[in-house]
Amino acid sequence: MSEQQTENIPTAPDPSAVRDAVTRQAVLGALLDQVKDAYKGAKRDADDLLERQYKAGGTTKTDAQLPDGTKVGSVSRHGGERAAQITDDEAFRSWVRDTYPTEHVVEIIPAQVVTTVRPGFAGKVLAEATAAGAARYVDQATGVVHDVPGVEIRPSRAASHRMTYTRGSKTQPLGGRELVAAAWREGALAALVLPALAPAPPPADDAPAA
Repeated sequence: MSEQQTENIPTAPDPSAVRDAVTRQAVLGALLDQVKDAYKGAKRDADDLLERQYKAGGTTKTDAQLPDGTKVGSVSRHGGERAAQITDDEAFRSWVRDTYPTEHVVEIIPAQVVTTVRPGFAGKVLAEATAAGAARYVDQATGVVHDVPGVEIRPSRAASHRMTYTRGSKTQPLGGRELVAAAWREGALAALVLPALAPAPPPADDAPAA
């Protein structure tokens, strides 16, 4: 084998370095799963308390603070949305048939006759009712205001809570995420975070001492 061929043979890495890298990946992957589960539980608890706080006093924003009082972010409540929805198909179709017959479609298929409302018109009625906050439709041609049967204003999206971290500034160069990371490295968050990640305590030994 020539000297050039020898130089092209890749050098095998240190087996201990490979093992350490793979182990580090395995450990961090397992811890990541634990953190995700703990986060889901923490968010669920926070959302419940924030919603109860809102219903009791109307509070829509709450700060997140480190144990020393440093603000790292805040959670804001975003109210749910309401939209017009067809709740009684037959009542809605009958109203369209009697009031706007050109928007009412009759389709004959084998063994049955199907009546429907043109999707474009139904969407227009629902959009206007949503904007008005009531099951009403204004005929642009005549100005007549119709109370639309079979349509109700109902919740279409539940309220949610959104976390926003603080940004760095001249007085505090670190943003909220960096502040949390620094506090974690200093051990200041152990009492707040570690209980959620710590393993379950071993079962008590109820056997009487010898």
